[in-house]
Amino acid sequence: MTAMLHETTPTTSITTMCWRRTFPGRPDQARLVRRFVAFLLEDCRRADDAVQVVAELAGNALIHTRSGRPGGTFVVEVRRGEDCLAISVTDQGGSLEDSGPHTRRHDDDLAENGRGLPIVEDLATHVTWTGDPDHGHTVTATFS
Repeated sequence: MTAMLHETTPTTSITTMCWRRTFPGRPDQARLVRRFVAFLLEDCRRADDAVQVVAELAGNALIHTRSGRPGGTFVVEVRRGEDCLAISVTDQGGSLEDSGPHTRRHDDDLAENGRGLPIVEDLATHVTWTGDPDHGHTVTATFS
């Protein structure tokens, strides 16, 4: 009886973890969103950037969509792999008129609002968005 030896080739497995949580569409949830992401990314070198990005995206969902209306919700998803990280925020859609009163000032360099998405674009490696006002939007920021 001859023993057969099998040569095995080591394989590398890339595991991506995903966490998803739905938050009530209330301003007091912003702190919990930041804590949720900070906890999941405690040992990640891009944690501070990711926390700032999720704060901006959650704020946009609360201010500019139906997610911020009574009974509204938004979803935060964190996907983390060996060399990649993605943060997504999904809102309930709607237009600026659906989200309540606020003023947009694009031409005012001293305005206190209107800086969220430029901050996200500066901190993330790549930013994408999908969706529409009728069905909701998902904004995803990836970090490498």
